[in-house]
Amino acid sequence: MQKLILSVIFMMAATFSFSQKQAEWKEMHDFHAVMSKTFHPSEENNLQPLKENAENLLKAARKWRASEIPDGYNVSLTTETLKRLVKQCSAINVAVKKKKDDTQLKKMIAEAHEIFHEVMEKCKPGAEDKHE
Repeated sequence: MQKLILSVIFMMAATFSFSQKQAEWKEMHDFHAVMSKTFHPSEENNLQPLKENAENLLKAARKWRASEIPDGYNVSLTTETLKRLVKQCSAINVAVKKKKDDTQLKKMIAEAHEIFHEVMEKCKPGAEDKHE
């Protein structure tokens, strides 16, 4: 019984430790702050926040890509996914500067949002077992 209790305590500590490291990935949270204020309004067909923040979105994506990947993340998958995210945010920034239509911008920010969620869902520990 005592071994079981110790095992449970150890597992809880390991989970808490990973959660703390994940919570401390400042660049991920910084990117999410910009993504949130650009993507969610686009769902309501309000593309103005995206147009005003496309450059900030790209800067945040670049900073996130350049940051140290926390322990527990699949480094190669995370690195590759963040490269795709920067490429998508760069394309969005160019499209905004070229004054592309709102329908196209809405599709592009939705794609960037999906890539963002790939890091959250496919790159964390154990995810490689779930997503081939």
